[in-house]
Amino acid sequence: MMAKSHESFWRRNGLSLVLVALMVASLAGQVVMGQQVYNRELLEHGALPVSLWAYLHSGHFVSATFENWESEFLQMGMYVLLTVSLRQKGSAESRPMSPGQESERVERGPVPWPVRAGGLWKTLYGHSLAIAFALLFIASFALHLNGSWRHELAERALKGESSISLMNYLGDPQFWFESFQNWQSEFLAVAALVVLSIWLRQKDSPQSKPLQAPHGQTGA
Repeated sequence: MMAKSHESFWRRNGLSLVLVALMVASLAGQVVMGQQVYNRELLEHGALPVSLWAYLHSGHFVSATFENWESEFLQMGMYVLLTVSLRQKGSAESRPMSPGQESERVERGPVPWPVRAGGLWKTLYGHSLAIAFALLFIASFALHLNGSWRHELAERALKGESSISLMNYLGDPQFWFESFQNWQSEFLAVAALVVLSIWLRQKDSPQSKPLQAPHGQTGA
């Protein structure tokens, strides 16, 4: 217990800090490059380029950003739900094939209050991770739809074409093409992790089985 009290903030939170930093850096690169791409499109149609602030409010940026976030939250949410009941023999990402091989590791510490409260609170807490991903997916889907629709309106205005309503755009192939092209890649990535972890290893990674584990061993 004494060792834990002396752990630095970086050691306790290094993984999340690095991931957030990488996301912010990538998002900044997307903004800078995206503004240049969008302004090039505007100039090609004889329109004036937009400022960085204006670009951040444009359908071009909103659509591109939440189109990707939407697929990520769908991927993780479905992964959380599917791994509850489905198995893949030999995969480090799967629960053991037999319930008797499972054991929960609970460290000493205060029990979360929803568990202590019991009833509905405990039930909701027991599904809170999937619920959170579902809400994040719905919000990202709605923002992707809105941003993609506004970008479509801007393009139509540049071309002198008539506008389209949000509900009509919801049935437009362009919107669903944007969604499906991201969804399929996310499911492919998860499937690759599940299957490759049967035979391949990464030393010290919680996503990998121990080096000496047989290929047929399920779970990390």
